[in-house]
Amino acid sequence: MTDSLVLSLTKDLIARPSVTPADEGCQTMMAEFLAPLGFTVEPMVFHDTTNLWARKGNSNPVFCFAGHTDVVPSGPAEKWNTPPFEPTIIDGMLYGRGTADMKGSIAAMMAAVKRFTIDHPLHQGSIAFLITSDEEGPFINGTPKVIETLEARQEKITWCLVGEPSSTQQIGDVVKNGRRGSLTGDLTVFGIQGHVAYPHLAENPVHLASPALAELASKKWDNGNEFFPATSFQIANINAGTGASNVIPGELHVQFNFRYSTELTDSQIKEQVEEILQKHNLRYEIKWTLSGQPFLTGSGKLVEATQQAIQEVTGRTTELSTSGGTSDGRFIAPTGAQVIELGPINATIHKVNECVNIDDLETLSNIYYKMMQKLLVDND
Repeated sequence: MTDSLVLSLTKDLIARPSVTPADEGCQTMMAEFLAPLGFTVEPMVFHDTTNLWARKGNSNPVFCFAGHTDVVPSGPAEKWNTPPFEPTIIDGMLYGRGTADMKGSIAAMMAAVKRFTIDHPLHQGSIAFLITSDEEGPFINGTPKVIETLEARQEKITWCLVGEPSSTQQIGDVVKNGRRGSLTGDLTVFGIQGHVAYPHLAENPVHLASPALAELASKKWDNGNEFFPATSFQIANINAGTGASNVIPGELHVQFNFRYSTELTDSQIKEQVEEILQKHNLRYEIKWTLSGQPFLTGSGKLVEATQQAIQEVTGRTTELSTSGGTSDGRFIAPTGAQVIELGPINATIHKVNECVNIDDLETLSNIYYKMMQKLLVDND
């Protein structure tokens, strides 16, 4: 039996061990596929990261498929039931690193676009691909750099579909129409190192900081809103001491993270944190890392087209959600683009024996096709 186009493309991508930030020829394969369909292909290489911007058409609106060819490391290959970079089918499931996150999505996009451009050669607007090899890594030279380049030449994306694995039980049951912001604080609290037998000659930063940390952990930062849960504060790492049991440490290091809603800004969070630290008379330094601002795509043509396409292809009513981590959508949304995330079931992503149902890839491609139809053919 001959593989379908979606399956063939997915297997080709899986066989390339493109661990962040390597691309291993994935984007070259994509370029060779898209060029005959009328796409102008523009590689964008920034330092160690390979990116691809491909566009068919010069007019607005611009419907953009966004995704990444890089994958996380497989971990010990011997823990896998099948070699992680040898696509293997067992009982209707395709196994391999990246099947769900997110080479299956990219293959579904490519197959949908080929079918759509054949069926609708005179479609409205433009179709584009924004693909990076640095989404699973430090995300410095990937999508942010491409967006920076596009913004500099005033090239705008109208609607963006990110192929992240959003589904939970069935394809299309959950669509991400936004994400929480992510802000990390690296805090150092200073004390005075000394002998535990002479505490009056020292200042224990663990003791000094504990009330402040307890207040930060118990504080209600906001109530969330219709689309976002309440802001979450979590301590991720904490350490102090020399390793000796008879030494009061001189410094305490704490790393914490906020996942925050559109009810707060990163500036407001920073200000409130520092007010608490100062209230407890701590001597400290704090370094902030903003990984992404919260974004939300509310009602509009993209959300409506997505919901309708899922309903027509699967019969399901989708749930809009902003839960989970961050995605490259956070770099695209600030340009004014409407952004949603729709991809395979996420149960096995980043795990040993990552897999995707072959039929789900076909369904996903059909949904992508139907979305383009609604936005670029039926669009008023």
